[in-house]
Amino acid sequence: MSSGQVHSGEHVARDAALAELHSRLSDALARQRLNKSQLAVRAGLGRTTVSEAFHAVPSAETVAALAGPLRLPVEELLALRRTAAHEDGDTPRAWPGPGRPIAEWDPHALEVHPAGPVSGPRMLPGYVRRAHDQVLAQAVEEARQGQSRMVVLIGSSSTGKTRSCWESVQPLAEAGWRLWHPFDPTRASAALDDLHRVGPRTVVWLNEAQHYLGDNQLGEQIAAAVHTLLTQSERGPVLVLGTLWPEYERQYQSVPAPGSPDPHSRVRELLAASRTVTVPAGFDAEALRAAAALARRGDRLLADALTRASAHGQVTQDLAGAPQLLYSYEHGSPAARAMLEAAMDARRLGIGLHLPQTFLTDAALDYLTEAEYDHLADDWAEAAYAELARPVHGRQAPLRRASPRPIRRPPGTLPPASPGPAAGPVFRLADYLEQHGRVTRMKLCPPLSFWAAAHAHLTDPDSLATLAEAATRRSRLQWAHHLWHRACEAGSVNALTYLVEFQETAGNHHGAEDLAHQAAASANTRALSRLAELRRAAGDNEGADLLDRKAADAGDGYALARLAGVLELAGERQAAEAAAYRAATAGNPDGLMKMADLRRAEGKSEDAERLYQQTADAGVVEALFSLAELRERTGDYTGANAFVLQAAKLGDSAAVAHLVAKREHLGRHTHAEALAKQALHSHTSDGLLELARIRELGSYHKSAERLYRQAASAGDANALAHWAWLRERRSRHGEEAEDLVQQAAAAGNPHVLYHLAELRQHRDNDHTGAEDLYRQALTTGDTRALRPLANILEHDGDHANAEALAERAAGYEYFFALIYLASVREKAGHADLAEKLYLRMADSGVVAASFDERWPYGLDPDGSPTSPWH
Repeated sequence: MSSGQVHSGEHVARDAALAELHSRLSDALARQRLNKSQLAVRAGLGRTTVSEAFHAVPSAETVAALAGPLRLPVEELLALRRTAAHEDGDTPRAWPGPGRPIAEWDPHALEVHPAGPVSGPRMLPGYVRRAHDQVLAQAVEEARQGQSRMVVLIGSSSTGKTRSCWESVQPLAEAGWRLWHPFDPTRASAALDDLHRVGPRTVVWLNEAQHYLGDNQLGEQIAAAVHTLLTQSERGPVLVLGTLWPEYERQYQSVPAPGSPDPHSRVRELLAASRTVTVPAGFDAEALRAAAALARRGDRLLADALTRASAHGQVTQDLAGAPQLLYSYEHGSPAARAMLEAAMDARRLGIGLHLPQTFLTDAALDYLTEAEYDHLADDWAEAAYAELARPVHGRQAPLRRASPRPIRRPPGTLPPASPGPAAGPVFRLADYLEQHGRVTRMKLCPPLSFWAAAHAHLTDPDSLATLAEAATRRSRLQWAHHLWHRACEAGSVNALTYLVEFQETAGNHHGAEDLAHQAAASANTRALSRLAELRRAAGDNEGADLLDRKAADAGDGYALARLAGVLELAGERQAAEAAAYRAATAGNPDGLMKMADLRRAEGKSEDAERLYQQTADAGVVEALFSLAELRERTGDYTGANAFVLQAAKLGDSAAVAHLVAKREHLGRHTHAEALAKQALHSHTSDGLLELARIRELGSYHKSAERLYRQAASAGDANALAHWAWLRERRSRHGEEAEDLVQQAAAAGNPHVLYHLAELRQHRDNDHTGAEDLYRQALTTGDTRALRPLANILEHDGDHANAEALAERAAGYEYFFALIYLASVREKAGHADLAEKLYLRMADSGVVAASFDERWPYGLDPDGSPTSPWH
């Protein structure tokens, strides 16, 4: 072949590759229903750059940026681009997404607690690896091998969570990975703005993940975006690392009562058990030995900490200065202690990190006794701030002056209409004292000076709205009402929605609608959408439809989903589908899911599958199960298995069990057992357990026991528990059942003891045996046992210990224990004991249905009933 023919062939290949690249980009643009301007925004590129990418040879950076929002495989696009540009396949490419090389980061900039003396260079003590580090190391290795992973460390303040994350990513630093810490202008907005730009070989650093996943406005969207990042193979591998305090995890994992709002559904899916790891509060004996070995080799920081922490094992807390922080709180001056308690209450009730000095000074007054107040000097506040600003060991101060980062906006962007940051200095409470306050002050309602100072000095709309909600839960209704109004004036979305509901419920329909339209004019469509919900609940469907259309025109995802349903019923299929798709892109894929269900019911399987796939892409794992059912109907069991196993991998642990049950009931026994065993190889044993349960109910006890044994041999503690129940039901008090129960508890399923206790109590009327088992369950960590134990003690007349157990249960969000205990006392004629308990419930934020009748105008901060007010 001549040289000219070679060059001609190469030219043809380049033209073909460029044509294929342009074709793929154009097809994906149409498929995603985007125009080039919208694509430019999502890709973080200029409009000219995007336009040229469809007509010329784009840069590798441009191709990589476009692949994410277009949902195209980035490596295939880059290969086409290299051919079109006549570049060698080894040409390195730079991903234009956020972050910088891990090696360039200072761990303290990532919020690893500093340790050691205040003066001198910052140092990190030697690192002691513990059990949770093994889980982290496995996730890091799997990420390095090309699989996207997420791990969230759950532990109290100063237990070493952030340091563990930092140590875990060092192998990735050597491999050239990047790290992105979303922070500016706020953590939540920074994360949501740029998550779609995160590219392969990036660590997403979500330290203090409550600031991201718990954000009132953006948390669910962030969870959905993280889910998308983890599941789009063309953007991987990525590693998402986060840390959380246990109380936040309990809040997000708590399933609301039927019919109640579910503000954390996406977060709960994201924080599946396989993605969370508990960090112990202290070092065990093995960790202490390793720390002592490092100390002997010259680690002075560890050697110093071990002189104080070797007895209780709280080495990381000591290094972070926790004991000294606690000492400064408990032994400080009365004014300093009052200021810290005001700050603790502010943080636990939801006020932001940065507390205005004017607020703290006024709020602290009622935390002082009369004698302490009388002895205050004229400069008491200045002296208290100076006292609390002195750093303790580890460079931390109990209450330090903070410098919030300035909010940066693009040139020409107008500032928000809401007030800016508080005038004057702001302060930040030490993390350890914040958590200490959450635990020790959880049953207390702040005094009058706190609420008055919040109303007078707070300007942040989110803080005001969150505080108004806290006041409402504590039946401080008058202060809640005033705080809602202040939050509304400051620009709070939640406050406007509250006031719309308040006016509508009070019968002021015109006022409610005016406020809703006012909110919509400020880009707050939720108030308008909520008003539509209220009108529809009241039977005004015509008015509700009109409001829904207005909210949908403004882009509200909830209204769009409802509008999609209305259009579907009216026969406007194309418009209904378009509205459902818009709802999904606005963060509410429910409309798409319902529309897919309707298409499936009509027998339009292809349309249904397309809509289910769009819903799954929007982050709804349940849609994968629906896709599995569609494949099941056509006899494509392999395809159905693939979808249902993917759903299980993404957190829908019930998916396999549901499909196994369906097959078993339809008589497809072989396919049911095959799926259950395939799932077991993927470390999902729910299907095998469900199959065993069905066969047990059908009295096929030998088959059931065989399946339970298989799952148990794979290490499933739940299988041991079910096996125990089978033996228990067949032999009542059989010793084999008792042995299996104890084995299951030891293998990591403490709930089995609780269920056995219930059997003893309710089936056998054996209260003594039940009490013993409940106490055993408590020792293994099953806090549900607190409630029935409290009931047993109350009926035995041990009121003090019953109340103590019920309050412990409430601390784990088993609030019904307190409500039940109060009602029992009331029925037994102990009205005074019941009233005290109801007041303590209100102070703690535990809401009972009887509060409206008991205190129609709410309570004053001191707990006395509020006089009538308008």
